[in-house]
This record gives sequence, structure tokens and C-alpha cells, in this order.
Amino acid sequence: MNSSGPAGGARITSAILSQSMLTVTLDDDRVLSVPLWWYPRLLGATRIQRRRWRVTREGEGIQWPDLDVQISAEGLLSGIRPRDARQPPG
Repeated sequence: MNSSGPAGGARITSAILSQSMLTVTLDDDRVLSVPLWWYPRLLGATRIQRRRWRVTREGEGIQWPDLDVQISAEGLLSGIRPRDARQPPG
């Protein structure tokens, strides 16, 4: 595995969006979940739009081209919310 990639080489292999969570699997078998309210465009997207994602740059990130949303593996691993993240519901 190439260690020059994000977070020592961890790469995104899959993504699942539920009504409230984004869950990604990395090539080293880690599974990360973050609340969907972190990503307002994904939160407001239709089910079809949420399903239209692709892995970018050999797993360094994922992208929803229809929604202009890109999320990096490094960003997810750092746990830092995006600038446009909404506040938690409630």
C-alpha cells in the first residue's frame, strides 16, 4: 500500500448514507460514521442524489458531482467539521 496517501495510506472504498449518517469504509477495514448534518447539501439531497457518489483520486476522497460535494478521507479521519456544517438538531 502506498503510504503517501491520506492518513498514512488509508483510502475510502465505499460510502453509505442513511437519513442521518454518512458511513465510509476505508481500505484498512476501519469504518467511520459522521452525522449527516455536517454536510448540509447531502442532508437536503434526494435519495437518488445521495446515491450518485464516486471515489476520487484513487480513494483519497468521495464526491457527489450533482451536489458539488467533496469529502476527503483525511478530513473524515481528522474529525473536523466542514465550515458550512449545521448545528446539531435539537
